[in-house]
Amino acid sequence: MADPTEAASTERAVQTPSQSGIAVDPDFSQPDDDGDSALGDDESNILSTASITSTILQYRKLHGRTYHNFGGADKAEYWAPNDEIANEQLDINHHLLSLSLDNKLYLAPLEKEKVKAVLDVGTGTGIWAIDFADEFPDAQVTGVDLSPIQPSWVPPNLTFELDDISSTWIYADNTFDYIHIRYMTGSIKDWVAIYREAYRCLKPGGWIEHMDCSAGVYADDGSMPPDNIFVDWMENFCKAGLKIGQTFEVIDNDNYIRWLEEAGFKNVNKKTLKVPIGGWPANKKLKEIGLTNQLSLSLGIEGFGLYILTSVLGWPYEEVQVFLASVRAGLKNKAYHGYCRWGVAWSQKPLE
Repeated sequence: MADPTEAASTERAVQTPSQSGIAVDPDFSQPDDDGDSALGDDESNILSTASITSTILQYRKLHGRTYHNFGGADKAEYWAPNDEIANEQLDINHHLLSLSLDNKLYLAPLEKEKVKAVLDVGTGTGIWAIDFADEFPDAQVTGVDLSPIQPSWVPPNLTFELDDISSTWIYADNTFDYIHIRYMTGSIKDWVAIYREAYRCLKPGGWIEHMDCSAGVYADDGSMPPDNIFVDWMENFCKAGLKIGQTFEVIDNDNYIRWLEEAGFKNVNKKTLKVPIGGWPANKKLKEIGLTNQLSLSLGIEGFGLYILTSVLGWPYEEVQVFLASVRAGLKNKAYHGYCRWGVAWSQKPLE
């Protein structure tokens, strides 16, 4: 599979490369005087995507946002909202990751004729599970989540279940050919326990795949000052993760690789993606990825930070909004050649 960071390699002779390996567009506008620039019409034209209407039941509310209420507010502590804005962000992020993976839904070397039972852990709006069920019509796909925010019209080989995967899984040993986990940073107290449940529920020869992101924003060419707002962002999420016992440093330092190995998986494969933020890359595809990422992050930034900063770290709501405004400005700062770091790990359960 082509690495999106390699797509600009043929253009480096005529465009200025950054140390990240992504060539910078020399015609990309300089930052406005205030370092902030709104998304322009050319950007919004390529970013149109439809949100999935959520099924609203009885959710907890915080400053106008809704959150899951599975098992009561004292149960699974999940920091992300489950309202329409959050669901739209999840769908845009799915599109972003599809672009970044060259329109692939997975990296594990699945053999279509052998994949009959699939579990999507933390399915969210169900959009990945829907696409996978369409691609694998002979497989029975199950998506599980804390919130019933998935659509009712889905492929006939797809079902959604409401459950807390932090508890013992309800599935029998050797049930699934493929288990997919994505975008669950900061949501799990014991990743080794999750991976052990996945190991138990996988058939011999079955595959697990986990894709997640770091909370940081990075630049390799010195375009972001050492005291940029994203340093504070990362530090606050790391602090909150320690406080609630649910780390946001899942892929950082290859933690998830180590945890998979502790759970019994061998020969774990991994791939790291540098996903740009904004329209600064010279390569057309990477520019689209960057603009999509900028839209996704701008839309999701309040949902990312609101619960963490108020309920976990105890910030006043007004202070949170000031901080989030600074983060949004950083996302739109055209002087920054920043990117998000995503990691993918996959491994096969040994044949018995």
